[in-house]
Amino acid sequence: MIYSFKGHIPVIHPSSFVHPLAAVTGNVIIGKDCYIGPGAAIRGDWGEIILEDGVNVQENCTVHMFPGKSIRFRESAHIGHGAVIHGANLGRNCLIGMNSVIMDDAVIGDECIVGAMAFVKAETVIPSRSLVVGNPAKIIKEVSDEMIAWKTAGTKLYQQLPADCYESLREVEPLREIPKDRPQQEDFYKTLQEFKGG
Repeated sequence: MIYSFKGHIPVIHPSSFVHPLAAVTGNVIIGKDCYIGPGAAIRGDWGEIILEDGVNVQENCTVHMFPGKSIRFRESAHIGHGAVIHGANLGRNCLIGMNSVIMDDAVIGDECIVGAMAFVKAETVIPSRSLVVGNPAKIIKEVSDEMIAWKTAGTKLYQQLPADCYESLREVEPLREIPKDRPQQEDFYKTLQEFKGG
């Protein structure tokens, strides 16, 4: 669902995919190869929201801000299921964990990893390459080259997902029994431990 608001119409690059069950409203700009999952709400009614190329905003995320603000998610930012970003700016190639909350005027640096269910207070500035966890969120260590390589590999899957959705996602009636020739699921991604060879 794409909505205009007070004359602002979202601008979405044709290579990006916005699920029909997501809502994108008003002053929103979405770059190339972005994925917006079902249940996501990106509300540019009170301010501008810019998603640079390769950003993904997964299922049931909320992106909003106080009036008069402008926020930007830099290239390849990765926002996990159920996260809330309220008036915060996200750095290049960062990972925001599932069900985390990033509050107003916070700045998440490039290549940071914010753990699942973390709470980042308003106006917090997280330096690049920080691993952040907890409520309130605290930096616990620097993100290693291995961790960021694993994160980048995961984000590339989401950057491929828009093309895959355009090619194969269809509304269908369910099957009533399991077919004998049911396709096998591909195994194309490793957990961090597997990625590290652990």
